[in-house]
Amino acid sequence: MADKKGKVEFYKDKKGEYRWKLIASNGRMICDSGEGYSSYDGCKKGFESVKANIQDAEVVENF
Repeated sequence: MADKKGKVEFYKDKKGEYRWKLIASNGRMICDSGEGYSSYDGCKKGFESVKANIQDAEVVENF
C-alpha cells in the first residue's frame, strides 16, 4: 500500500475567484487561502508565500 500524501487544491469559488486549500493525507482540510484572488497566478504566488514563510515562522502560544 502506497503512503498517502497531502495535497494542495487550487479552485475557483462561486464568485469566480481563485483559491487554494491544503488537504492532509487523511482528506481533511488543514488550511485555506482565506481570500479569493483575481488570477490563478496570484493565487499560486499566495500559496508559495505561505510555503516559504511557514518554515521560519515563530510559534506563539497564547493560552
